[in-house]
Amino acid sequence: MNKDFPRILTLLREERGLSQKQVAADLEISQPLLSHYEKGIRECGLEFVVRAAEYYDVSCDYILGRSANRKTGQIVISDIPEPEGTAAALSKTKSGMINALNKKLIFNSLSIVFDILDKIDNKGLSTECAGYLSSTVYILFRILYSSNPKNTQNMFSVAEHIYKSKAHALQTITESNAENIANGLPLVEYRSVERTKRPELSPEIIEEEYSALSSSLFNLIQNTEGRISVSKN
Repeated sequence: MNKDFPRILTLLREERGLSQKQVAADLEISQPLLSHYEKGIRECGLEFVVRAAEYYDVSCDYILGRSANRKTGQIVISDIPEPEGTAAALSKTKSGMINALNKKLIFNSLSIVFDILDKIDNKGLSTECAGYLSSTVYILFRILYSSNPKNTQNMFSVAEHIYKSKAHALQTITESNAENIANGLPLVEYRSVERTKRPELSPEIIEEEYSALSSSLFNLIQNTEGRISVSKN
């Protein structure tokens, strides 16, 4: 994040006479984290930039210090490339922009993951990675589906009261299998990844090979690690 962002973020808050506590609550982060953003101690992810720009009714270019015009280019989500074969339209709901943003970040990042798997060309690794991702989607869908008690559970064969523990167990198994295969430890039914097939990666290599998608992956990593290291109130 550039040096102008902390200054402008603070200025926008002070212009409106708002406290850090109020803004932090409105933006759904902790007050200490907002303080760190305003002081430039910590860098935020793209998701927070979009939310802050929406909150203060300015463009993302302005809040990042890349434009003196407060409005020009406010909807920068279009700058993120569309996932191949999808049309990520913005929803009219309050969370629509964040949903569309996260959809692009995740889809684009997965495109890189699956391209790397294609290059490695190991059936076992691909199967276990797909199993891990599928179980994650399964859990999330059932959480949404089961939030309304009127929705019948007939479409599922695993009972509602045990599906999470079973799916989490599957995640642990597939994650372990994928890690072992990738690190050269074969399973009974799958061969391990050959040393020469293990991908040589770095931020520079990723940016060069996936120029249109790399920013999505970098932001996903930053956002995730931010949530790991900072507990929200």
